Amino acid sequence: MDQNSFDNLQKLCRIKCTKDEEKELLHALQSILKYIEQLNELDTENVEPCRHVLMNMQKNIFRQDIVKETLLRETFLENAPEQIGGMIKVPPILKST
Repeated sequence: MDQNSFDNLQKLCRIKCTKDEEKELLHALQSILKYIEQLNELDTENVEPCRHVLMNMQKNIFRQDIVKETLLRETFLENAPEQIGGMIKVPPILKST
């Protein structure tokens, strides 16, 4: 990966790096691309696609739905650091400009 490609990648990802971060990130990306080139050398002609790496280790993680009593609103809100109108108040994630 050359510097122009890296600059374009920064622009597309909307990130800004210091010169030291650029150098480190560029080195890491070049290592990844070099590894991918090595993988391309492998003969995978008769290898079936693998959709799940741990297919044999997968277990049924689902549980039966059991209807139980729910917590009272007051009990639930006792643990909330802040509340407003009977609901948990959380910090805004989108701020108006």
